[in-house]
Amino acid sequence: MWRQAEEFLRLHHREEPVAVSLDARLASVRAELAETGTYRHTAEELEFGARVAWRNSNRCIGRLYWRSLRVRDLRHLTVAAGTTGGDGAAAIAEECANHLRIATNGGRIRPLISVFAPDAPGRPGPRIHSEQLIRYAGHRTAEGRIIGDPRNADLTDLAIRLGWRGAGRTPFDVLPLIIEGADGEPLMFPLPSDCVLEVPIDHPERTWHAQWGLRWHAVPAVSDMCLEIGGIRYPAAPFNGWYMGTEIGARDLADAGRYDLLPRVAASLGLDTGAERSLWKDRALVELNRAVLYSFDRAGVTITDHHAESRRFLQHLAREDRKGREVGADWSWIVPPMSGSTTPVFHRSYDTTERSPAFVRRGGAPA
Repeated sequence: MWRQAEEFLRLHHREEPVAVSLDARLASVRAELAETGTYRHTAEELEFGARVAWRNSNRCIGRLYWRSLRVRDLRHLTVAAGTTGGDGAAAIAEECANHLRIATNGGRIRPLISVFAPDAPGRPGPRIHSEQLIRYAGHRTAEGRIIGDPRNADLTDLAIRLGWRGAGRTPFDVLPLIIEGADGEPLMFPLPSDCVLEVPIDHPERTWHAQWGLRWHAVPAVSDMCLEIGGIRYPAAPFNGWYMGTEIGARDLADAGRYDLLPRVAASLGLDTGAERSLWKDRALVELNRAVLYSFDRAGVTITDHHAESRRFLQHLAREDRKGREVGADWSWIVPPMSGSTTPVFHRSYDTTERSPAFVRRGGAPA
């Protein structure tokens, strides 16, 4: 941890004006590590580390805006071992709801991260089970079908075991938050309706929302990853930017293992689905993505498209190059899941080096 702490502190002092000298800060952290086995970031270090973790996210195309990330320091909130945990978990759930309210901003989405207590020796920090703060349920039926999002079927089962009544068993029931403390016991907290902004999805020439109840939530707040800064891990640090249309239209709603809407969209458009060679899937995919962009724009909710974001990512590369900083990227994630070769990010290769600070999977792999 000392090596990682030293590397981070040197980076911070190299890039930002810091009141305390580097030598004094290094000596303070070394002494704290020797005494406790861990150390505490200053508020400035936490803010810088969270922003650089976004800058270092190899799978994110939207990193041009990394300096705009607002950081909420909620490290005083945890769920202690040896207690019922209810009060601590409830406070964390309340702040997650506040995160959504602040980030939603009436539809003008704000990049935001809320950082809760870190892991420490013998004292793990809290964890949020949901992949994102807002996820739609996947209800299992007696016939073996799933109503809603199959990706969240297991999480839905857990929520029901914890007492959730399953809302209306519709395709778009918002799941409760499930928060786990140091004792490993999960607790369930429904999200207040006022913190979940949803956008009805309609095609410009069709009434899909009226026919299918189609909609999607406005804020993509990732909540199942650790923020890692200088050897310290924050296992509950939900963060968001805003959606790129293809995340919803080419993945969430289109993937066969998710909502699998392409056959329904093709039928609505009167396409011949008898053979893939007719390219009905491709045509349906474009129209579904048109619908997502049209609907978010109509609702006044921030969203970007894959062409604009590809150009902005090249701006980010150029800006970082002028600063003398290397940029890592995963080609398979940076290239959009639709019309990839029509975007400028397709026609180049990338350095895949993972850098720290970072957002990492709980098993340890960067993301």
